[in-house]
Amino acid sequence: MQSLKILLLGAAIGCGVALPAAASSSDWYNSEGGRVRLVTTGKADEAGRIQGVLDIALKPGWKTYWRDPGDAGVPPQIDVSASTNITDAAFSFPPPQRHDDGYGKWAGYNHPVSLPVTFTLSSPGDAAVIDADIFLGICETICIPVQTRLSVDPGADPDNAEDAALVKAALATLPAPAKPDFGIKVLPGDHETLIVEATFPGDPEAADLFVAGGRDYMFGAPARNEKDGRLVFTIPILDRPSTTPTDGGLYYTLTSAEGAVEGVLPFP
Repeated sequence: MQSLKILLLGAAIGCGVALPAAASSSDWYNSEGGRVRLVTTGKADEAGRIQGVLDIALKPGWKTYWRDPGDAGVPPQIDVSASTNITDAAFSFPPPQRHDDGYGKWAGYNHPVSLPVTFTLSSPGDAAVIDADIFLGICETICIPVQTRLSVDPGADPDNAEDAALVKAALATLPAPAKPDFGIKVLPGDHETLIVEATFPGDPEAADLFVAGGRDYMFGAPARNEKDGRLVFTIPILDRPSTTPTDGGLYYTLTSAEGAVEGVLPFP
């Protein structure tokens, strides 16, 4: 994905503003590799959150990124600071696939995908308007950064059954929480290597592990080692902070032929 770096340093290609939609979804924003829009459930829940999705309709042959695309890509980003009565927005991610473009291996999607988004209201009882600045990479042989503002007035159409069904379907694609018989266990490693043993159902050949960097951590593609019925992933630590954080952890997704789970790893 070296081409993405070049494009990002140049002009913002694919930049624009989608017009507000009088519904619980925004208008589509069209780019060379596909189109994007925001869809919401309309109504906030009792906790003062509105569920939605960033709907990414990729054209055939185009791809986009997971939460950690590797050292040459850019993850989807959302900024809701221009919104009314919205204090935060957070993505969730369906299980990705591993891709190799000749420059390196990275995690993402080669098909249309809907990324769930949770919008948190500042004042749950008051009306909210979402003005979200979206930035993501969409790639074919080169990557084009797509940047646009998508606007939604959830209260304009709070009972849109079609939008609510799309959000529900996207949430159903998310990995389940990790559990003892489907998850990972951290093994002793060193300053430059994260080593984990995976437990999962189904064929070991179909299993894969995705670890997301963050807090100044960067990881390489994992190496697999199957022995005596055990599958161990060795992940190179390409970069790390000078001091290991003591709070939080690193997101991971473990995929198999029979589904996917996600969890949080302690900082190595």
